[in-house]
Amino acid sequence: MSAHEVDLVVIGTGPGGEALASGAASAGLEVVVVEKHLVGGECPYYGCIPTKMMVRGSDAVAEVRRAPQVAGEATITPAWSVVARRIDEDATTHWDDTIAVERLQKAGATVHHGVARLAGVGRVVVETAAGETLEYAARRGVVLNPGTRPAVPPVEGLADTPYWTNRDAVRLTELPGSLVVIGGGPIGVELAQVFARFGVRVTVVQNGPRLLTVNEPEAGELLERVFVEEGIRVLTDAELRHAAYADGAFTLELASGERLTADKVLVAAGRVPNLDDLGLETVGLDPHARTLEVDEWLRAGERLWAIGDVTGHGAFTHVSMYQQAVALRDILGQGGEPARYHAVPHVTFTDPEVGGVGMTEQQARDAGLSVRTGSTDLARSSRGFTHGPGGHGLVKVVEDADRGVLVGATAMGPAGGEILGLLALAVHAEVPVATLRSMIYAYPTFHRAIESALADLS
Repeated sequence: MSAHEVDLVVIGTGPGGEALASGAASAGLEVVVVEKHLVGGECPYYGCIPTKMMVRGSDAVAEVRRAPQVAGEATITPAWSVVARRIDEDATTHWDDTIAVERLQKAGATVHHGVARLAGVGRVVVETAAGETLEYAARRGVVLNPGTRPAVPPVEGLADTPYWTNRDAVRLTELPGSLVVIGGGPIGVELAQVFARFGVRVTVVQNGPRLLTVNEPEAGELLERVFVEEGIRVLTDAELRHAAYADGAFTLELASGERLTADKVLVAAGRVPNLDDLGLETVGLDPHARTLEVDEWLRAGERLWAIGDVTGHGAFTHVSMYQQAVALRDILGQGGEPARYHAVPHVTFTDPEVGGVGMTEQQARDAGLSVRTGSTDLARSSRGFTHGPGGHGLVKVVEDADRGVLVGATAMGPAGGEILGLLALAVHAEVPVATLRSMIYAYPTFHRAIESALADLS
């Protein structure tokens, strides 16, 4: 088979891969894009966008229910059909990527739906959805953006049951009466709260010691208290031993001996990188690796770049978009700033939102830094007090005392992700704590709690 010569082949089109391909094509490169599923990846169809529509709906339900405590009598009859319609029609266009494909084609890229595999340095073999086999030789090289898929815990019997993943959850048109969520990470807790607010009896089974284990312990502990107040059962340090499904119901057995029953089970226990079917061995890389090692320009090998979740720098759309810009500049020979990851922000869109940036206190201590921390209860701030119900939250800052700069922070509360913006800037730009303390913080705002957390540094 003779290979078609092009400048660049992009395998996988999450937001980063799509943006890089579009940018490279717009810059005049001859670009071929290969996507196994939907152009745009997980985020617009099964992640960020549809789930935030779900969150918006559940937050509206919660606010109406809080109204009697702050404004007067109000009632609401939650209707999941409204959320389902918004996701189907407004967010995903019925899970159709035609618009995204046309956007790439307009930029000048060639788009294939199919499976792509490396076949040596700069070489890619494509099996298209139509059954055609094509081979490309890329003069500049290849960009990998394969993303991840839901991980399934090795629990006896689980693989034989009709469990859900996030992909099933966002496509629901009707809700079950009861649900067990396996996993207390961002995906699990967001969906658990959403479904509970729409009337589903929800139990969260978390193998770790608390919810959101990548965040500060205080955040996970506070979120658990909020969940319990809202009627969500939370089981931490809970090991799932066995799963079964019969007569329309799930039975889950925990190591403690407790048995849980539910109409449905949602598996949200992490993600697996899509590296096992890329032909990595043809370029000297390990197809069984959990991540691809990249340098500060996202180079994974000779004429090979990798961006997104598989690089191990955070499974977030914003990280992939950041990386694609760095990699694209390298591909085009434009230089600029290489990638740095000391201030990666992340937000879990529960109510309250949980935002974090940089290091946690424990990570900073493990790195050998001289650590000081400060924190404040957001609910006790003036804005938290006036907000009333739903004003739970905290701000915590982590300082490298030797340098006098913040290396990490947490902002949890109403609009916690927005409060995080100031803290992310402080960590990224290494703004001296003395400078942050000298600022004037608007009153009464939620972000003014940052001033209180800084004053508490000790």
